[in-house]
Amino acid sequence: MSEMIEAKKEAIASRWDDQLAAKMSEPELLLYRSNLLGSDLRITNFGGGNTSAKIMMEDPLSGGQVEVLWVKGSGGDLGSIKLDGFSTLYMSKLQALKQRYRGLAHEDEMVGYLPHCTFNLNPRAASIDTPLHAYIDRKHVDHMHPDSVIAIAACKNSKDLTEKIFEGELGWLPWQRPGYDLGLKLEELSQSQPQLKGIILEGHGLFTWGDTAKSCYENTLAMIKRAEAWLDANIAQPVFGGQKSTPLAAEERCALAARLMPLLRGKISKDEYKLGHFDDSAAVLEFVCSADLAPLAALGTSCPDHFLRTKIRPLVLDFDPAAPDFDRLVSGLDQALSDYRADYAAYYDRCKHDNSPAMRDANPIIYLIPGVGMLSFAKDKATARIAGEFYVNAINVMRGANGVDSYVGLPEQEAFDIEYWLLEEAKLQRMPKPKSLAGRIALVTGGAGGIGQAVARQLLQEGACVMLTDIDAEALEQARGVLAKVAGKDSLGVVRANITKEQEVADVLSATALRFGGVDLLVSNAGIASAAPLDETTLDIWQRNQDILVTGYFLVSRAGFQMMKQQKLGGSMVFVASKNGLVASAGASAYCTAKAAEIHLARCVALEGAEHGIRVNVVNPDAVIRGSRIWDGKWKEERAASNKIGTDDVEEFYRKRSMLKRSVLPEDIAEAVYFLCSDKSAKSTGNVLNVDAGNAAAFTR
Repeated sequence: MSEMIEAKKEAIASRWDDQLAAKMSEPELLLYRSNLLGSDLRITNFGGGNTSAKIMMEDPLSGGQVEVLWVKGSGGDLGSIKLDGFSTLYMSKLQALKQRYRGLAHEDEMVGYLPHCTFNLNPRAASIDTPLHAYIDRKHVDHMHPDSVIAIAACKNSKDLTEKIFEGELGWLPWQRPGYDLGLKLEELSQSQPQLKGIILEGHGLFTWGDTAKSCYENTLAMIKRAEAWLDANIAQPVFGGQKSTPLAAEERCALAARLMPLLRGKISKDEYKLGHFDDSAAVLEFVCSADLAPLAALGTSCPDHFLRTKIRPLVLDFDPAAPDFDRLVSGLDQALSDYRADYAAYYDRCKHDNSPAMRDANPIIYLIPGVGMLSFAKDKATARIAGEFYVNAINVMRGANGVDSYVGLPEQEAFDIEYWLLEEAKLQRMPKPKSLAGRIALVTGGAGGIGQAVARQLLQEGACVMLTDIDAEALEQARGVLAKVAGKDSLGVVRANITKEQEVADVLSATALRFGGVDLLVSNAGIASAAPLDETTLDIWQRNQDILVTGYFLVSRAGFQMMKQQKLGGSMVFVASKNGLVASAGASAYCTAKAAEIHLARCVALEGAEHGIRVNVVNPDAVIRGSRIWDGKWKEERAASNKIGTDDVEEFYRKRSMLKRSVLPEDIAEAVYFLCSDKSAKSTGNVLNVDAGNAAAFTR
């Protein structure tokens, strides 16, 4: 599907293509409809909503035609779902399940029966929303979470407003946790009022239907557009009680967030590394600068999908944009976090049941800063970003509901029963084990080169978020395109910089903090190479080596060290040096001297970093020719001339020169860097790891 459509850029309109749809089977039409709906965030959130179709298919056992429910499976996302993302179930067996239902107190057990209804051995697990689709007696059903409809659903007078706005075309059901019993209530209402085109669930969302995939899709859009139009015409101004404060300028907002995020991240990552996201969009700024910020934020969210991503309520930080005092903001963090955790623990104690899972992380997910914006923190970058998006949805809901009536949040006990639902807990327990670098943030200099890209790829594959920096903007963008395919766009950032410039280095660290929340792993890899006899080595050649390989590494390590100290989470630095830092080579005095200084700098930083849990180690490559931009230039010609061989013979020459008679590749360096970044080397600092296929002169002891 096309890129996600952001809210309010254009009016919602049908994007159904009759010519394209005419070539599709019924399952393909369901997929087409789902992708259209899920690609527009005004219609439903990432991972939210469900679609279904009841389709006649050939039974693989009997050969006869049977009715099969196709419904979005557990954990899918409508915008990106494929056909294998749908569960398929016999409708006859789903109808037979009614005989097994023992009432509300036992409805969770009905989920265990769903696998017995599977059609054609489909391995896609059915979601808890399956009965909500199965028992509505319509061929095609959509369940969406549009902000405009939830705003109506979250009003104090939701039922009356539904009747007024939709004039009997939408039914209404009071709040109830999704499950089997709600499916039966949807069936009863849809059958007793056959003229309905859908149903609003109080505080939750919208069900709509149609006889065909197209009519269902267009009915869904029509109901959302009607809700939007009514709200736009009736929302009282000013919204959120009016503006209380003026936002800081955009650059000031970003600068403050970049300074705050590492400090905040350090305070909430003691048990599990967190990653951050910053949002200062117009919707967020309108809310955080409003008079009603504190009381509305305290009410919490209404829609279960919003709540599960954002916790019961956000933390509003004490900050006055009219008299911005960063130190005062920071000094109040410990108490604010302590109060939030205590409040969350009290909420858990008030609401827990005998069989409730143990209390989870009590830290906030959403942080609102007057005049600045919103921070969200979660176990990975995508989850942090999506949590922020969900809270923007909650803001939109509060804006609409409070503008036409009174906004009502989810009752505390209901919120707890969803957050600590045993079925949700079982889903969490089935999640794959986190990767070894999950939650870690890496900065890789010289990121556009062969070694830099290989290192980034390795760290991304192990779960880290990576910020790449390089002086070559074009090569950096090419690297972004390649590496985004490894772990997705959320986990990767790039920023062009010259590491010999103090301010540019500071800007790189700020950009890393603003994008991800801080830094844990620093891989200094930026490099050049030069060769010349001593009497032909100019001062420019000498200084350029010193600037990049010594001063640049100093500036980057100093800035990274400062941020790691602020976070108080420890960290790991890896300097990519060279065999030439240990072994002198004739005709390369500037390069060898700079590399030796680089290694000694690493040892010095290791001495100072130890008390802060910051480890510093060195990887010494030799003759990494394949994929190297250094070896593609004059350096290769100079080395070939120095060794009296042709340029095409350089790699083979160095392979034969090694003790192991093996070529050293960028991926080999990446493996060594990963080892020194990971907890596998948690007790190593100040060390040098040679990756050179064996060179006796470079033995460190």
